[in-house]
Amino acid sequence: MNLTKNTCRAAAAALTVPVLLFTAACGSDDGKGSAGDAVAKVDGKVGAQPKITVPKGAKPADKVVTKTVSEGKGATVNKGDLVRLDYSGQSMKGQNLGSSWMPQPGAKPGGPRPQVVTEINDQVQQRQLPPKVLAAVAGQKVGSRVEVEGTAKALIGPGLNPKVGIKPTDGLVWVIDVVGAKKLDKKAKAEGKQAAPDSGMPEVTAADEKAAKITVPKGEQPPKDLKQQVLIKGKGPEVKAGDGLIAQYTGVKWEDGKKFDSSWDHGGATAFQIGAGQVVQGWDKALVGKHVGDRVEIVIPPKLAYAGQPQSGLDKNTLVFSVDIVGTV
Repeated sequence: MNLTKNTCRAAAAALTVPVLLFTAACGSDDGKGSAGDAVAKVDGKVGAQPKITVPKGAKPADKVVTKTVSEGKGATVNKGDLVRLDYSGQSMKGQNLGSSWMPQPGAKPGGPRPQVVTEINDQVQQRQLPPKVLAAVAGQKVGSRVEVEGTAKALIGPGLNPKVGIKPTDGLVWVIDVVGAKKLDKKAKAEGKQAAPDSGMPEVTAADEKAAKITVPKGEQPPKDLKQQVLIKGKGPEVKAGDGLIAQYTGVKWEDGKKFDSSWDHGGATAFQIGAGQVVQGWDKALVGKHVGDRVEIVIPPKLAYAGQPQSGLDKNTLVFSVDIVGTV
């Protein structure tokens, strides 16, 4: 089940963006320009919202132009790595294309900003950044600020959504801050002796490289409140709100025990930003404060999952997840 256009599948809620700028993957590569071809000016410190200005009459290059505005001191990002990014985008005429610095509906004052957590991979699709913009992060260092610009034709190609009022010849600019990066081990899982389930909790049987088997107790009514249990205690660092959580997971419906999603069904470990309203509330409440290496069982009532979202197909279901926390970024 895929409720969004990124790797954050059934566990995730989509990040609010002003426009759905693109409807498909980018087209063929139109070439790459040098940093000297950039026409936009970017001001501001890394970690703060950038100010993007475009000189009057400036014309964008009809190719992807990447400029390192400020180079970080962290590890170099490689293709296939998992990254956590801040971003801000606009057309060269000033149309807002979305920003992780924008206030999000329901966000807690002073809480972590919703950021992009995704894999640097040509096959990964997500809503906030076009694939060619995301690809420009490869080769950059953690802590860097990167400017990516060009025409809509060069950056998005035939996938440009005609409803947003942007022409193929219009210039677009994104500024990306590389907050974190980590090599992604798709087969990672929690290791250690698993505890027996608490009274009333489903039983979890985890198989190698397959979705976990979760058995709901027969005749047991679903709980009305969030229930959780650490089945395997890890020894890694604590998961903090705003982290990119790397996980193996399986989810089933309490009502019939049927699986509706598993990371193993999609190639293995994937990632979600935790504690920032990017996933269902039950995940945020249960997984912040846990540790890398934990296996956590979570029983989530509809009010903390998909209540009010009939398009999910899960709006009336109590959800049971087995989640292996295999890393953070």
